[in-house]
Amino acid sequence: MSAPRTIADFKAKLPNGDEIDLADKAGKVLLVVNTASKCGFTPQYDGLEALWQKYGERGFEVLAFPCNQFGNQEPGSADEIESFCKVNFGVSFPLMAKVDVNGPQASPLYDWLKAEAPGVLGTKSVKWNFTKFLIDRDGKVARRYAPTDKPEKLAKDIEALL
Repeated sequence: MSAPRTIADFKAKLPNGDEIDLADKAGKVLLVVNTASKCGFTPQYDGLEALWQKYGERGFEVLAFPCNQFGNQEPGSADEIESFCKVNFGVSFPLMAKVDVNGPQASPLYDWLKAEAPGVLGTKSVKWNFTKFLIDRDGKVARRYAPTDKPEKLAKDIEALL
């Protein structure tokens, strides 16, 4: 098998265990984010939802991947995570199944994202919750954002890709 070249080369699991083919997202601008419910950055769910609401009809999607690798800040079950996000932040964008983003059990998607857009000083790991990867309509990584980058600051980059 050849090395993955775009996000379309991957699959992801939904919280119920069903698998989706990310090739079905072809032609869309995507923001892939590792999330956590008990993190200081958790209020970014509001900004992510606002981006989804503003640009969704133009072919933009947020794909949130809950992750418990940073400070045990996402310990809940899929149902608990989904309920928390809907009740507290009105999240309506797709939540995926919980994943690891670093280490030997890391999601292959995240291994690819990190290779395509290394962090500061070329680091190949995700440093914390709410690291964001912007994917263009061709399925390639356009940019990586730090956890401290608030979603609203990404609007100009999203608009440029739409």
